[in-house]
Amino acid sequence: MKRVGKPAFFIVALLILALAVTSVFGIHVQNGDNTVTYIKGMGDIRWGIDINGGVEATFVPDTDEAVTQEELESAKAIIETRLTSQHITDYELYTDPANNRIIVRFPWKSDETTFDPEAAIQEISATAELTFRPGAEYESTEMSEDGEMLYKTPTGATAETVLMSGSDVDSAEAQIYQNPDTGATEYVVALKLTETGSEKFAAATEEYLNETISIWMDDVMISAPTVQSTITGGEAQITGVDAEEATVLARQINAGALPFQLTTKNFRTISPTLGASSLDAMMIAGVIAFILIALFMIVVFRLAGFVAVISLIGQVALCFAAVSGYFPAFNSFTLTLPGIAGIILSIGMGVDANIITATRIKEELWAGRTLDGAIQKGDDNSFWAIFDGNITTIIVSLILMAVFGPTNILSVLFGASTTGSIYSFGYTLLIGNIGNFIFGVGTTRLMTKSLSGFKPLRKKWLFGGAAE
Repeated sequence: MKRVGKPAFFIVALLILALAVTSVFGIHVQNGDNTVTYIKGMGDIRWGIDINGGVEATFVPDTDEAVTQEELESAKAIIETRLTSQHITDYELYTDPANNRIIVRFPWKSDETTFDPEAAIQEISATAELTFRPGAEYESTEMSEDGEMLYKTPTGATAETVLMSGSDVDSAEAQIYQNPDTGATEYVVALKLTETGSEKFAAATEEYLNETISIWMDDVMISAPTVQSTITGGEAQITGVDAEEATVLARQINAGALPFQLTTKNFRTISPTLGASSLDAMMIAGVIAFILIALFMIVVFRLAGFVAVISLIGQVALCFAAVSGYFPAFNSFTLTLPGIAGIILSIGMGVDANIITATRIKEELWAGRTLDGAIQKGDDNSFWAIFDGNITTIIVSLILMAVFGPTNILSVLFGASTTGSIYSFGYTLLIGNIGNFIFGVGTTRLMTKSLSGFKPLRKKWLFGGAAE
């Protein structure tokens, strides 16, 4: 057996512990009255309606003109885009053409404290009209909740002229930008303009060279940059926003304008279908179940069981990290009861993978092999059994995500809530099985071989063999 360095166990164990702690608690820093989040934890997970409840709202067109079914469907599609752009997969959304209304149900935000359904639906029903205007004349100012000054309602020449609108923007993306002059990190919204928008923007930046072109979202000025050169590349940036504002603004621009203003006819709070205390009960049950599994593994498989418990902690941490938005490459995710079921099933497969490996090592020891030989042979004999079980589950997970995603043709047949729940199950099951390969196969074997290098631990009975 190829030896592994003794420090490997402690390095891997510390990395798993760090992942577990940060994935549960996250990293948050208080900056005055504001909380800055560097790493998201379990507190940032958006729980599904079945676990945490949510909001139901009925929207009607705010117009006296007749509304066609096509226009209703268009409005529905834009609302759906806004929901999915916020990574809300557990929602219900449908039109009622007979009564000219759109009905939507979606879960609360992860940091919701007021549970005000009227406030919760504002971002979904807002028109978010983006305009570029000459100058920066405004009528009034107002202090925002985060202490920033807001400049509202354009006046004078700024109100009279619209150089460009949101329809001239092809796409918007929140990005991090390092200012070359100060070296400071800033958040921006990068805009890609349409062909028509590029021509308008080039003409505007040429006409107002060395002057101000302000950018407005509805009646609020969000930026007032000075034009330093004529911009002809069809790309621009909105600056002066923080991380959250950049993300929200990019989502609103990408969602586009609704075909008509929506009025909220009625709204209400939806209670969790499992009861108000269901989340706490599930957490307690999960901790108790994990402790019992850990005790079983340690009692039956001894040192190999102890290593397996550490790997299982890493697998659980990875599952929650992939849901909360812990990794910048993976967005946050609405976690429903089926999603939790996917995590539990994948953890069960992780336990099974560790039991298979530990049992193979134990059998080799009882067959008379040396400790190093038993570990190597046990690892080799167990790999394909673990691989076959996990790869088939991964294939099923990918099929569930592809077929039952929140925006696919089957949404028409099964409804958004059903497809979203199945998608949640497939997503967490996929992440859990990937974690099983990383931790149940990778780190378990690495730590086991590392521990076997310590002379006091080179006893067969510690790995399930007979007492010497």
